[in-house]
Amino acid sequence: MSNPTLILGIETSCDETACAVVADGQDVRANVVASQVDLHAAYGGVVPELASRAHIEAINNVVTRALAEAGASADEIAAVAVTNEPGLIGSLLVGVMAAKTAAWVLDVPLIAVNHVCAHAYAASLDDDPIAYPAAALICSGGHTALYRCLSPTRLELLGSTIDDAAGEAFDKVAGILRLGYPGGPAIERAARQGDSAVVKLPRSLLRGQSLDFSFSGLKTAVLYHVNGLPGRRKGKRRRVGAQAQRAASQPNAGGGIEQFTEQEVADLAASFQAAVVDVLVTKLRRAAKLTGARTLVLGGGVSANTALRAAAGALAEKLGSPLRLPAMTFTVDNAAMVAGLGYHHLLAGETAGYDLQACATVRR
Repeated sequence: MSNPTLILGIETSCDETACAVVADGQDVRANVVASQVDLHAAYGGVVPELASRAHIEAINNVVTRALAEAGASADEIAAVAVTNEPGLIGSLLVGVMAAKTAAWVLDVPLIAVNHVCAHAYAASLDDDPIAYPAAALICSGGHTALYRCLSPTRLELLGSTIDDAAGEAFDKVAGILRLGYPGGPAIERAARQGDSAVVKLPRSLLRGQSLDFSFSGLKTAVLYHVNGLPGRRKGKRRRVGAQAQRAASQPNAGGGIEQFTEQEVADLAASFQAAVVDVLVTKLRRAAKLTGARTLVLGGGVSANTALRAAAGALAEKLGSPLRLPAMTFTVDNAAMVAGLGYHHLLAGETAGYDLQACATVRR
């Protein structure tokens, strides 16, 4: 029996410093993540300068811990995979430089990995391979996109957000409702006590059968409602229309939330969550039908949302297709998904040179 191929993965695209060791693309031997949530909580979102500095401080320790937890020696590592796009440029640079150094010291290939594509691969970790073609919905704080996946390394972009990502909308609405950071878990906790039928919020599906996303109008509708929609009454079903767009410039954003009862906040959180899930699943259904997908895949931080998982599960059952969900550990940014996908790039002979560049956006 041949020895497994061990890939060292490094991920620093946003606010998690992560390193992992994965065997043969699926067997996760170690997955170490140093989170910066507490660092950024006071600001209600990620501060790029603080994030990159924190990566510099954490990266050496994270790599050392991952190798130790995997029980792997340096000469057992076959390649080093690193996220080089997309993300915060300062954060990406830390990971790319660390990966170049590791690859040079170990004298092994360097592999460039797209962060969003890695999220599409995460559902394969510690599980059976995905049956292709697949329709993948990737939704996180920085990205919301649909892909047609032909293989682990061959993905075709079908649609993406034209403004706010879903996770970003969760964070901003949680801030408006004073629920704390990160917004995804905070909104979900509040929504459990709420009634999603109380406030009628818009669903932006764009024109025709578009597979692009837009969440800025929904976010602004929540802000407009909080700042005093005329006729707001407890217990009544209320519609928020296009006039909500004008509320974005109001200087007292979120200032009216003190007037809301705890139940009203929960109802608004539930209504917002339902609207986001509605849009995401509607687009996933369109993508599945368009591509003839054998499998539905979720990935990214928002894929941890219980309501989204349930709605996607119901869609998969209706379509007669399996739904692949990442383990909760792999919904957040992690290096296991980077190492796992890196293995398939290595098999395809897709390696990078020491001139590899970090890129904040995806290069076409």
